[in-house]
Parts: sequence; structure tokens; C-alpha cells
Amino acid sequence: MELSLFTGFALVSLTLACTPGADWAYIISSAISKRTFIPAVLGLLSGYLFHTALVACGIAAVVAGSPWLLSWLTAAGAIYLFWLGISTLRGWKAASFRDGATVREPDARTDSGSRTGNHHAPATGSVALVTTTATTTRADFLKGLLTSATNPKALLLYVALIPQFISRESPWPLPVQTATLGLMHFAVSILVYFGVAMAARILLRSRPLAARLVTLLSGLIMICLSAGLVIEQVILP
Repeated sequence: MELSLFTGFALVSLTLACTPGADWAYIISSAISKRTFIPAVLGLLSGYLFHTALVACGIAAVVAGSPWLLSWLTAAGAIYLFWLGISTLRGWKAASFRDGATVREPDARTDSGSRTGNHHAPATGSVALVTTTATTTRADFLKGLLTSATNPKALLLYVALIPQFISRESPWPLPVQTATLGLMHFAVSILVYFGVAMAARILLRSRPLAARLVTLLSGLIMICLSAGLVIEQVILP
């Protein structure tokens, strides 16, 4: 690929990744209210890999060229984003920074068993904690994946943007060029999204009121974006 096209797409990709939207709202709310924001961010990024695969295989163009299919995808994305916004709003009053380390009080039965020499007492509390953590991690990842994968604007963005930076004269096949540009946007999003999450934690670590207000704003943004999707793609001709 030509270096000029490659550089141009990198600048456009960086600009788009730095534009606040549903992804930013979910990242910030996760960074504030979760012990770790990594699963949420990885889920969002996996959605971009999904869109990259669709574009490279030519499926995205088929979806974009089918009005009824695009409308159904838009409706599904809007409904999910609305649900995610409502879920965020429900917990805004309790939103606060949670450190990654969790201090557990010693269990009385376990402590007693240790004093009596019984070292075979089942650590049911630890097992339950591990199970709950694993379940939460999967849920955060899936929420992020659905947030970006069901976003029709992201799909249309890939369909409309990437072809402008593809060269017909390049020795690289078109699917390879498409996948390369999609992966570039994926790499740029990694830096931006993790930067946003870290910044949210640093700035809101000692500001519980600000954390609650930002969570409230994030939920409202998700709901407004879901309404915008419906108006742009479903209601308007």
C-alpha cells in the first residue's frame, strides 16, 4: 500500500477514535464502577475486529446495500444501547471508583479451623468470589462486544471510509488492504480506549460526586444515541 494512503487513514482513524460516543460512554462508566475495565474495553475492540472481518469478506457492503436489513440492524442496536443506558442510569447514585484490590475479612469458621489444626475446610467463599468475578468479566466483555458490533454507524463507517484509502494499483489484494486498514483502526482504538479508561480513573478516583455525575451523563448519552439511531435510519426515509 502507498505510504500516503496509510498515513492518511491513520490520521482519520485517530480522529474518529477520539470522538466521544457510545463507546466512550461505556468505557467511562466501566472505569468508574468496575474493579477492572479491561474486559469492557476488550469487548468493544473485539466488535471492531468483527466489523473488519465483515468488510474484508464483503458482507458489510451487502448489509449496507440492503435497506431492510440495515433497518433491522439499526433497530437491534438502538434497543440494546437503550437498555445499556437504562442499566447505567439505575446505578448512577452508587457509582464510585473501586480499586482493583479487594480486602476480604477473615472468615470466622476458617480462622477457627486453622487454630484447631483443621486445614481441610472448604474455601467456599473463595470459590464463590472467583465464580462471581468470572461471570462479571464475561458480562462486561459481552456488553462491550454488543455495543460496538451492533452499532450500524460503525458498520457504515467501515463501508464508507475504508474504500477511499484502497488502491486498485496496489499489488496487495483488496481483501488484504481492507483487513490491514481495519486492523489499523483496531490498533489505534486500543491506545485511545485504554487511555480514556485510565484518564477516567485518575481524574475521578477521589471525586465520588463527579463519578456519579459522569455515570449519569454516560447513561443519558447512550439513550440519546439510541434515539438518534432510530430517527436517522428507521423513522426518517
